[in-house]
Amino acid sequence: MSSKRRGDIKRLLQDEGTISIADLAMKLGVSLETIRRDVKPLYDEGAITRVHGAIGLPQHLGEAPFELRMRENADAKRLIGEYAARTIRNGESIMLDTGTTTSFLARELLQHRNLTVITNSSDIARTLSTVNGNRVFMAGGELRSDSGAAFGVSAIEFVSRFSVNHAVISIGAIDASGGVMDYDLEEAEFARTVLSRGARKLAITDATKFGRRGLVKVCGFDGFDELVTDQDPPADIRQALGEAGALLTIATRQ
Repeated sequence: MSSKRRGDIKRLLQDEGTISIADLAMKLGVSLETIRRDVKPLYDEGAITRVHGAIGLPQHLGEAPFELRMRENADAKRLIGEYAARTIRNGESIMLDTGTTTSFLARELLQHRNLTVITNSSDIARTLSTVNGNRVFMAGGELRSDSGAAFGVSAIEFVSRFSVNHAVISIGAIDASGGVMDYDLEEAEFARTVLSRGARKLAITDATKFGRRGLVKVCGFDGFDELVTDQDPPADIRQALGEAGALLTIATRQ
């Protein structure tokens, strides 16, 4: 392996936190076989480590899983957050589930004023509370150690009391035949409840979630009004969106 590609791998890991072998090969313009061969000596010498089907730098392992996920595809998630924030007006109400993309959206809402925010995410609540006259309501229950979010019956009952202008969920997986999915039963149930409380139902995700199948279905393509993402999805997902009457928005910067 050339010293340049070794440096490129480490630079990408610094930027991304963790990255899959397939994404690494694509970004560097080499084959999967080549990148696996390049990665092995780095792994053997302890320069990188394997994390949940991806690779990362050892110094990132002390971070919580949510903090690691915030580094992944951060530019795409920030772009999506910027767009979604522009569609929300001062004084409106918004319900957000926990997710890295919804957390990026929360950061883009810091210039807004007098928002009413309902969430189960301690990260989102902490970001938007005590600023600009916002009112923030946090769903109760035990906070998970990996995400700092509350789930379960009490969280669902709490958010079910509200009706909001914008209900926004962060997607874990989306597939043409399966619809919007997640990998955790409680997270899927909470996301489904969030969508039911909004006059506008918005699903946001970066393009890496396209074609993935999760364990639990959140909803079909008729379960939300608009999908906001950073890249054009595959043709079968575009077709499913169109048949369901859901709007597809590719986020761009102003």
